[in-house]
Amino acid sequence: MLHLRLITPADRTDDVVRLIEKTVGTTHLVVIPGAARNPAGDVVMCDVAREAGDELIGALRESGLDRTGSIAVETIDLSLSKRADEAEEEAPGEGADAVLWEQLRDATHEESTLNVTYLAFLTVATMLAACGVMLDNAILIVGAMAVGPEFGPLAGICTALVQRAPQLVWRSLWALLAGFAVAMVMTAGFSWLMDVFGLFSKSMVEADRPNTAFIWQPDWMSFVVAFLAGIAGTLSLTSAKSGALIGVAISVTTVPAAANAAVALSYTDYSQTWGSTKQLLFNLLGIVVAGTLTLLAQKWFWAMQRKRQVARPDTAG
Repeated sequence: MLHLRLITPADRTDDVVRLIEKTVGTTHLVVIPGAARNPAGDVVMCDVAREAGDELIGALRESGLDRTGSIAVETIDLSLSKRADEAEEEAPGEGADAVLWEQLRDATHEESTLNVTYLAFLTVATMLAACGVMLDNAILIVGAMAVGPEFGPLAGICTALVQRAPQLVWRSLWALLAGFAVAMVMTAGFSWLMDVFGLFSKSMVEADRPNTAFIWQPDWMSFVVAFLAGIAGTLSLTSAKSGALIGVAISVTTVPAAANAAVALSYTDYSQTWGSTKQLLFNLLGIVVAGTLTLLAQKWFWAMQRKRQVARPDTAG
């Protein structure tokens, strides 16, 4: 279930209440007249089944409430209510399958912002991966993949393409490309510093590394794995099963590929640099294609669900 807390202008409250009451899957409606001070107005609260949440939030935004008042949405972890159970049964579909497009767009917008924290995480992850490839240590590679925050901008690109939001596409693309550029430059400098201290050497780059050689030797399996990871990652975002994102992070080699490209370039090993770059591009492309197709499939699925819901009363009549 979702909990909505709305601030409505006094002259719009009745319209908002009617909109909530006619939305299938809503319950626990509360109206507190004159309670809001900034902005001034009434406070309206209700619970709505997750599968009906996108429809209600979209209708509230179409009414302009996000401009004249406020719309706040929270996830209810536990609701002990017979009426809530009935509301979830009345709403079409399953809550785990529902996509809250406004929430997804807001989340990906935040995760696609090029800021100091994002750059720090990506840079540290790339440096950690550099240690992993030089030591041929798979555990360090897995750790680096788990730390990397690059799935945020990738999800932002997918969401923006489906929602036809070119501004968010460019924002996410800029965060992705600029982030990797900064991380790779910093990692190249880190590699040079480690060489000065005798911790990295060119012989380590040229040595056989059976545990991590796949990073600069991409093939079609690289794309297939990234494609599957893109599907899983997108589903984890849209169904609020965020725990699956860890599995997605450690199944694609974006950060390790960027790290190996930076280290190999610092030692003028252009063959490994190009191979790692191809691995990076394969992974990025696979995730974006899979994520976009997954969101399109979910959008189509829910459109069909709504059509069946609208047609059901006509059939009964």
